[in-house]
Amino acid sequence: MSYIQFDKKQLVNLAYSLSKEVVRSNKSGAYASTTISGCNTRRYHGLLVAPQQKKTGVHVIISTLDETVVSGNASFDLGVHKYPDVYSPKGYKYLRDFVTEPIPKSTFRLGDVVLTKEKLLVEHENRTLVRYVLEEAKEPIKLRLRPFLAFRNVHKLAKASDKINQAYEPISQGIKMCLYDGYDDLFMQLSKEPEFVSKPDWYYSVEYIEDMEMGMDYQEDLFVAGYFEVSMQKGETVIFTAGPDEVKTANLLRMFNTQTRKRTARNSFENCLKVAAAQFILTTKGQGKSRKNDRTDVIASYQLYRRGGRDAFISIPGLTLSDVDEKSFRLLLDTMLKDRKGPFFPFWEDTDSEATYEAMDSPLWFFWALQQYVKRTGDRASVWKAYGKDMREILEAYRDGTDFNIKMQPNNLISGGVKGKALTWMNAFADGKPVTPRIGMPVEINALWYNAVAFTLEIAGPRSTEGKKVIAEWTGMPEKIQESFINTFWDEKKGYLADVVNGKEKDWSVRPNQVLALSLPYSPLTDEMKAAVLTKIQAELLTPRGLRSLSPDDSRYQGKFFGNLEQRNKAYHQGVVWPWLAGHYVEALIQLNGRKALAEAYALYQGFEEVMREHGLSTISEIYEGDAPHNARGAVSQAWNVAELIRMNKNIKEFDEVTQPLTI
Repeated sequence: MSYIQFDKKQLVNLAYSLSKEVVRSNKSGAYASTTISGCNTRRYHGLLVAPQQKKTGVHVIISTLDETVVSGNASFDLGVHKYPDVYSPKGYKYLRDFVTEPIPKSTFRLGDVVLTKEKLLVEHENRTLVRYVLEEAKEPIKLRLRPFLAFRNVHKLAKASDKINQAYEPISQGIKMCLYDGYDDLFMQLSKEPEFVSKPDWYYSVEYIEDMEMGMDYQEDLFVAGYFEVSMQKGETVIFTAGPDEVKTANLLRMFNTQTRKRTARNSFENCLKVAAAQFILTTKGQGKSRKNDRTDVIASYQLYRRGGRDAFISIPGLTLSDVDEKSFRLLLDTMLKDRKGPFFPFWEDTDSEATYEAMDSPLWFFWALQQYVKRTGDRASVWKAYGKDMREILEAYRDGTDFNIKMQPNNLISGGVKGKALTWMNAFADGKPVTPRIGMPVEINALWYNAVAFTLEIAGPRSTEGKKVIAEWTGMPEKIQESFINTFWDEKKGYLADVVNGKEKDWSVRPNQVLALSLPYSPLTDEMKAAVLTKIQAELLTPRGLRSLSPDDSRYQGKFFGNLEQRNKAYHQGVVWPWLAGHYVEALIQLNGRKALAEAYALYQGFEEVMREHGLSTISEIYEGDAPHNARGAVSQAWNVAELIRMNKNIKEFDEVTQPLTI
């Protein structure tokens, strides 16, 4: 029995199977994704979604690979597409089993014929492999493979055009073609000599129901050049491959088996998180022989596929340090520092557009990430040597003033913001305006600020020039920030922290941002204050999937997440649950309550195992609805959610082991 498995009854029920998605990455920029039924429901789905040498971003090259099995006088179409008012063909009717490990595997039964299909991407190569095995058959069959080609940016949709290049060139056991100038050639080959039947045609108005529900364009036209046909006998294996260059087809089976052996089976909750984590770290080679242009990046989610400084710094510790992968941690931070401009890191970088720099908290999360490294390694000296200058420059920029009116105020707290911008992590826009602008002094920004200053003083090397300057200029500042923080944000009667303070105006919305004032290594609050805030969070924000972004008692609260893009953006931080915050909640819980908190902490962590079979299989989705049963929504796999669950588990286990009572 597979850890994640679906049977015939589940697979043929499209209302069920279309909501279950699989994502696999090659760890250097390419990915493959679809639903367990094989029907694409988003523009981001595809069999081969990969970077191109002459283009920015990632691109859907092959949308799907449709199969037809010819047995005797009968033919069975195994593909499935959504067209207006109809699914055609209806290959999901023949599905009998789907498992996810060690690689996704679909089993089809067609009368007396049983055919299995397994898919994977070659690590660090923009190449897909699909293996077919004829498990049962009374007589030989013919297998026809029909690639549906898109050749378009992952964020866009393809439309029929007379400008495409329909020409193809025969190669060893396959063909080479390229629909548009600027794209890499696509080499499609089989492990067995096929017949390629040229039958060029457009398939119009393929629909993506997830895009349709969000009010986005949702129809595209896909091009099919023809089909490959091979004969198969019982027990025989045929492998299809597509990539940017020609391969020796005699090596395809060995290649497939080698890649399969490299996979970590998703046969437990912890292994699912471990494998999901690895898919967010991408290593790419820069131009030229020098390694200084090589990059190691964290992407924020699948399938949206974007990089962001905030997401990276929150994610990097959980993605790397739980296994004490110091090398990856350093490479990731060093890549981020290559992109630093003044105090800022890229805010939200589409892989096909220029980065923007407008996240107020990203530079302060940089300090937190370094803290986690020091916590795991104890290596203060090398951290200061490598990153001390960056730390000092960021602190000075916040103190003296920088873009977006970000500046330390006379009370030593940080204020910032301009009209029309959303500088904190609550950055959704609707009707062209920030839903939660939070101009002024946000509570989590100042908790991070206090933590950053205190940590910098902790590790500043007193013998270095940088260290001497920091010690001279910043000694005594944490105490001043702490006093102002309490005076500004804390209310004894309310028993919790204001979310934003702007002049004399205080926003007392009950939001989860205040949890950081409890969980960060340096907290400005007393234990009594922490206990009160934690009680408030438990009463109004805590769910089995993390913390709500707004209390249900607030009139603006939206417990469901649906509708078009504008409607969803309005709900994004008005009640939606964010799993990454659970990591900070548990950290605060354990710090405050010790061993008494372990049962609750374990239960919260283990409760996420249920979602391994929901939405994005074997991973954690971006968000969950605020109302029970807290359905998964948004991107199917989110880096900081996976990372914080891994870090949460590590923290719980370490605390449990350290505080075990002595046995005599």
